[in-house]
Amino acid sequence: MRETGLAVGGGAEASDAMALKLLFWELEKHLRSSSGASVVAIDNKIEQAMDLVKSHLMYAVREEVEVLKEQIKELIERNTQLEQENNLLKTLASPEQMAQFQAQVQTSGSPTSTAQPPIPVPVGSTQVLPSTQNSGPSA
Repeated sequence: MRETGLAVGGGAEASDAMALKLLFWELEKHLRSSSGASVVAIDNKIEQAMDLVKSHLMYAVREEVEVLKEQIKELIERNTQLEQENNLLKTLASPEQMAQFQAQVQTSGSPTSTAQPPIPVPVGSTQVLPSTQNSGPSA
């Protein structure tokens, strides 16, 4: 009888141990799936945040590119205007003035360091040079 009692008792303990293992397995499975869902949710939030940062960054870069394109356009126009003024001044300058200018460029390295800033001349108009610069034949 004792053997049967032990067998029954052992069977109950084995059954309880098996039930306990099953309970732990179910609980572990639930925790893994919960934390897995939590990790997925966190990953999704991180991805959304990164997409938002990316879109804001791209917007800012596009704005900056547009500003820089406008500045480049203005600089090209200004450069063209200055080249036209330079060519006009070269044609109006006397050979003596050009020689003086070349000598100044060679000695100082910068023609504008001692020279006065040029007076802008609208395209299509003529400029009257001051008498000190108009020492040669007039054009």
